[in-house]
Amino acid sequence: MIAENKVIEVKNLTKKFNNLVAVDELNLTVFKGDIFGFLGPNGAGKSTTIRMLLTLIKPDSGTIKIFGKDLLKDRLSILRNVGSIVEKPDFYGYLTAYKNLEILGKISGIDVSKKLIMKNLELVGLAERYNSKVKTFSHGMKQRLGIAQALLHDPELIILDEPTTGLDPMGMKEIRDLIIYLSKDLKKTIFLSSHLLNEVEMVANRMIIINKGRAQVEGYVKELLNKNKLFVSIEVEDGQIAFNIIKDSRWIDSMRNHINNTFEFNVEANEIPYLNKFLVENDIMVNSIIPKRSLEEYFLKITQEANNGRFNKN
Repeated sequence: MIAENKVIEVKNLTKKFNNLVAVDELNLTVFKGDIFGFLGPNGAGKSTTIRMLLTLIKPDSGTIKIFGKDLLKDRLSILRNVGSIVEKPDFYGYLTAYKNLEILGKISGIDVSKKLIMKNLELVGLAERYNSKVKTFSHGMKQRLGIAQALLHDPELIILDEPTTGLDPMGMKEIRDLIIYLSKDLKKTIFLSSHLLNEVEMVANRMIIINKGRAQVEGYVKELLNKNKLFVSIEVEDGQIAFNIIKDSRWIDSMRNHINNTFEFNVEANEIPYLNKFLVENDIMVNSIIPKRSLEEYFLKITQEANNGRFNKN
């Protein structure tokens, strides 16, 4: 990727609160057109990083460039082209959705016309409720209204901090579909912070996993997860007999774990029937076969290795 395609470039970003290192020499790059998943467990430093990206707090050290400009030097010009939702969006509950966007737009210095407001309400699926008071809205509707607000000034970059938290499955799908639409149809760059790993897997093309303020891995989702591979958990009747047979076969190279009667293999999807056939033909009673490949598996593997000290600062 050439430099002109870098929308966010963070280098050695660090933030401490007394003795707590919230963000520790963090590096990440977001390219134009990315839906970039920013992943980590609670307390990993995600919200602190987002607040630094939005200049709500200052870093202790490191640099942030957005659109190729230094964030500290060109704050106003950069933020004019950034839309964001940080945690739960706040609105005037006694006012309508339309009136909220009109007032919030004026507060932000945006020339908001009726056409613009209705366009954004339609975009997030709230046009029919434009004259309803926000206090009657569900949590998911308020989240969508928050995105409509973030889009009023037509930003190139949209930063979303846990946008599906507290939503039911339908609400989560609505936000997910909206994120994909913003990226694919409106050509927005999306920076998506979340701990809902499956949600990120369904929308993000690139991602980073952070733990204890440090980056553990960054790259393309498909490459990191290896879509052709599965973590398959197989439970058999007698683990010891099965192991004695597996250890002398080609499947030993694919086996990544063995606890009692449960085996885990890292195999391609089309190999699963052959693995099952091998076990059955060797008189191994198979009780269950469960594919386990997911972002959650990968995430847990990465963070566990980090907590065990496998990753260092080099």
